[in-house]
Amino acid sequence: MKDKVLQVIREAGKPVSAGDVAKLSGIDRKEVDKAFADLKKEGAIVSPVRCKWTVA
Repeated sequence: MKDKVLQVIREAGKPVSAGDVAKLSGIDRKEVDKAFADLKKEGAIVSPVRCKWTVA
């Protein structure tokens, strides 16, 4: 799941919100939120703009 979320973020080419990732991928928002939490802890994603995320 985390890999798919990272792929969607990379393909977007710009900082995206969890809602954007859910819309672009078709993944349930709750699953996206869980993946975002794990990715934040791992330092795999960073937030250059409030509520928007990109690959670190």
